[in-house]
Amino acid sequence: MHVALYARVSTTRQAEKDLSIPDQLNQMREWCKANGHLIVQEYIEAGASATDDKRPEFQQMLSDALASPPPYQAIIVHSRSRFFRDLLEFLMYEKKLKRAECRVISITQQTSDDPAGEMASKMFSLFDEYSSKENGKHTLRAMKENARRGFFNGSRPCFGYRAVECFMEGDNTRKKKRAEIDPSESSTVRHIFDYYLNGHQGKVMGAKDIALHLNATGISLRGNVWNKSRVHEVLSNRAYIGEYYFNKRDHKTKTLKDESEWILLNVEPIIDSAIFESTRAKCESRSPAKISPRLVTSLILLTGLLKCGCCGAGLTTATGKGGLYRYYKCNTRINQGAKQCSTPAIPMDKLDGIVMDAMLEKILVPDRLKLMLTELRKLQKTKANDQEELQKPLNRELAEIQAGTTRLYEAVEKGLLPQDEFLQQRAQKLKARREEIMLELAGLKRRQAMPLDMLNPKQVDQFAKVMRSIMTERRNTTGKAYLRLLINEIRIEENQATITGKNSALAFAMLENTKVDTVVPTFVPNWLPDLDSNQGPAD
Repeated sequence: MHVALYARVSTTRQAEKDLSIPDQLNQMREWCKANGHLIVQEYIEAGASATDDKRPEFQQMLSDALASPPPYQAIIVHSRSRFFRDLLEFLMYEKKLKRAECRVISITQQTSDDPAGEMASKMFSLFDEYSSKENGKHTLRAMKENARRGFFNGSRPCFGYRAVECFMEGDNTRKKKRAEIDPSESSTVRHIFDYYLNGHQGKVMGAKDIALHLNATGISLRGNVWNKSRVHEVLSNRAYIGEYYFNKRDHKTKTLKDESEWILLNVEPIIDSAIFESTRAKCESRSPAKISPRLVTSLILLTGLLKCGCCGAGLTTATGKGGLYRYYKCNTRINQGAKQCSTPAIPMDKLDGIVMDAMLEKILVPDRLKLMLTELRKLQKTKANDQEELQKPLNRELAEIQAGTTRLYEAVEKGLLPQDEFLQQRAQKLKARREEIMLELAGLKRRQAMPLDMLNPKQVDQFAKVMRSIMTERRNTTGKAYLRLLINEIRIEENQATITGKNSALAFAMLENTKVDTVVPTFVPNWLPDLDSNQGPAD
């Protein structure tokens, strides 16, 4: 009988360091020789679980076996668990192979073809499935304990970190792994956050732009090209602020597990937590659910800012004479006809010029900026009491959490509480809530203590000069980004354009630009500190 051999181990590490596959092959070859079978093909699966069919050699073997005519009449395995560790899947594929007149034979678990033999073979497969699940349960338990002790599980950490071997404290015989910062990759991570927050060479950059830039400069993702999804993964990964979680997702379904099952593995941070939170806030503000991507990346100056004073709809772009002329036109007028809205189409260049002239001549001039700062200082003082009232309940809760944490640790030290998984979960929840409160308090204090007094007349003059230079460069997307930062909306009614802006946003922009010697702006996510009387929704 013509037969094929199938040998498998679960991990590549077993394949490289274990003798299991050579031993399986030797025993199967000897068995075939003793029983007079001719081996026509050998399939070796070096590192794949038998709990599913996502195995390249397994799929190739099935494809060959189901061909017409079949090249062999049986598939020989060392034990049934090498073929499958799931009873239902085993029976399904065994049935397919039987239809093609191909059998699955185990040399260590041989059974007859009668009903008793069928029952025995099913019992073998059922036990293999149970054994696999039990092994998985105990392996996961050991890996969770390994993570609690600060060691890394897996072959490779996320981009920016590398796994290094180390010994357990007090035991120089057992090697473990820890995650540490990779100098080369961590530099790329920092650049990604910087590009997203501050842009590059005067250009605002989104995830796609960053991916294109990294690929163009020859910076790879561990040998692969970058794309916007990979960039978003970097920008949203809390490991970069030192919070590396193990057991966060189900390894099969990839779905998130309950937070109580996560194991926090503290690693050295690559990104400051304030930068991470700034990035998170900017990602949310630029989410397609809140704002169309074209409003962020389009070079059209006033996209997303214009509102019709007649009907309240937004103004969008329109063209005439085959694209020769460009206009801003009310959406109601476009979609429902001229009778529904009386606001006419406005030439794009004309309105852009009017808005830019107003910004340059009436707002971005030193005298006007100084006046706005004076008004803002007055508003800041009137809001100080409100900010303090908001801080009181947060401070009380923070004190309670700190006291509770102290009592928890004291109970452990005195032997009143065991150091079990429940204690770990409780400590993690207290820590997470404490961090949330600290972030809220930091935001309130930042709003309360906005250092407006740091701005002297010379810095205001310098800011006005830089801003005028940026705003006059039409192809520079940074100018549009600043416009969106400073302006809520531009309402068009008859022959009048009313610009609504934010004094607080202007102040933050000035403060940030006094910290660096560059004309590229740094955007602050919490630029809306409830200090303005005419504020609108965040961009």
